[in-house]
Amino acid sequence: MNLTNTLEEYFGYRSFRPGQEAIIQTILQGQDLLGILPTGGGKSICYQVPALLFSGLTLVISPLVSLMKDQVDSLTRAGIPAGYLNASLSSESYFATLQQVQSRELKILYIAPERLENDAFLRDMQDIRIDFIAVDEAHCVSQWGHDFRPSYRAIHDFVSQLDDRPVMAAFTATATEEVRQDIIHQLQLIDPAIFVNSFDRPNIKFTVREPANKLAELKRLINHDEATIIYANSRKRVESLYEDLKKSGYQCQYYHAGRSHQERQDAQDDFQFDRVNIMIATNAFGMGIDKTDVRKVIHYNMPKDLESYYQEAGRAGRDGLDSEAILLFGAQDIIQARYLIEDSLDPHVEDRLQVMIHYVYLTSCLRRYLLAYFGEHLNADCMNCSHCLKEYRMVDVTKQAQIILSCIIRMKHAFGMGMICDVVKGRPNSRVQDWDFEQLSTFGLLKDQPDKRIKDILSQLTAQGYLKVNSHRALLVTEKAKSILTGQEKLSIKVKKQVSQKVPHKNIDLSIRPEEESLYEALRQRRSELAKAERVPAYIIFNNRSLLDMARDQPVTYDQFLTIEGVGQVKANKYWQEFTQVIQDYQTRENSSQ
Repeated sequence: MNLTNTLEEYFGYRSFRPGQEAIIQTILQGQDLLGILPTGGGKSICYQVPALLFSGLTLVISPLVSLMKDQVDSLTRAGIPAGYLNASLSSESYFATLQQVQSRELKILYIAPERLENDAFLRDMQDIRIDFIAVDEAHCVSQWGHDFRPSYRAIHDFVSQLDDRPVMAAFTATATEEVRQDIIHQLQLIDPAIFVNSFDRPNIKFTVREPANKLAELKRLINHDEATIIYANSRKRVESLYEDLKKSGYQCQYYHAGRSHQERQDAQDDFQFDRVNIMIATNAFGMGIDKTDVRKVIHYNMPKDLESYYQEAGRAGRDGLDSEAILLFGAQDIIQARYLIEDSLDPHVEDRLQVMIHYVYLTSCLRRYLLAYFGEHLNADCMNCSHCLKEYRMVDVTKQAQIILSCIIRMKHAFGMGMICDVVKGRPNSRVQDWDFEQLSTFGLLKDQPDKRIKDILSQLTAQGYLKVNSHRALLVTEKAKSILTGQEKLSIKVKKQVSQKVPHKNIDLSIRPEEESLYEALRQRRSELAKAERVPAYIIFNNRSLLDMARDQPVTYDQFLTIEGVGQVKANKYWQEFTQVIQDYQTRENSSQ
């Protein structure tokens, strides 16, 4: 079958995204492959289309149960026989799926990497013709990466014990050159073709903000309609934000590894099925989540590395519509991050953190910095990030920095930000008096400066290595600080410009006319009703891009409905009358009102 015909019939797309067809052709020719495609870049198509064209079984190795279920739900609704085996299945369901595999009823089988360590599973697979193995989230196999999972190391052992080695393809969204080479080595890919698609997600606006009050800023950024993921750096912070937002009337859920499996599943289902629009989570949430209509990803704390940040930020706007990735940075974030990596055995963790710190303090195009880190270079600024849109100004704080450094030296012992701030602000509280710090010559020299400004300076001094953090999260002056103290170097910080506090709220893409927005909402409502009846997330019926095309093109016949992006023959057969009826009702109302 022609590749484009397969794509159109089963997935409803008229053409491949850049790079997809070449990747698929390479796999079908029997060559191993490493594919680096950004989150939302269409990785799944790259292994699902070959799976349809190979005569045998395709194994997809995936790290999360939720991803498997979502992918299988989508595939079966598109007429593709697929299944999964994982610990969430009952014994009856497990053996029923295994029977489907053995009787060659399935084209695609999703499994977790831990399944490969099971001798019984290997025996079950010995008599199955496996033509193709796709390894998703392949960076997990590399100890150089940001999300190493030891179970991924079982993949090569499993493959080596098969009678006939299948074609192998590894896919990931983010990987530096070092991680790419480690993936190839650990999986023992044979002379693999390497495809690196553009990492750029031009529909996502990247923003770094340093608010005086993070919680107030967070509440200003969210609303009751748009799907939003909020990442925090600890379970305690996640639960605190959940309670705060819930009390403020927001429909939200929370997710972290400390909750039971069922609690995590319920929380994820609430978000996936649109019962809540806000998910507050640690980085335990999100890998492989297929929800396409997330409009904002907000990081409440600075992540420890740029790889995980870009992957998490990329969960916004997977439908291609305008979205935003916002990092709310605070003065304590660097100290907390350094404390968290203090005992890490990873020799590269400090370097990765430093790259992340440079990002939050960047005074040039954020997107160019992000892409350059992954080896891609833009020829011009993106004009869609907080730097390019000039949302802040630079302020020279060298004099204040000299006072702060001098004060820390005179204090003679390491203290945290709070104590240092109290001394330079001139607060004679009991802790200050216990150490006789009110006698220091630097006491009160910055009494006219806001606490936030002092903490921002402390944070910048730490970020640039003039201060270091000890195991008690206290600050020490480094040798490098001499250059600031002697005036050889200057220090500047970013200060947010005064702008309107109102956040523009845009639910849908402006590719449809304002008068068609009511039709779009009616189509969304019908999709929601169908999803509820079928007990699947709404985007599995159709994603937002498909609904926008319906609202704009207004198909009323079966053939017209087939021309909509994302509508294949199976879905058209099932849903065309449901959605064209909504369109006809809209047209009738419009004609009668004229």
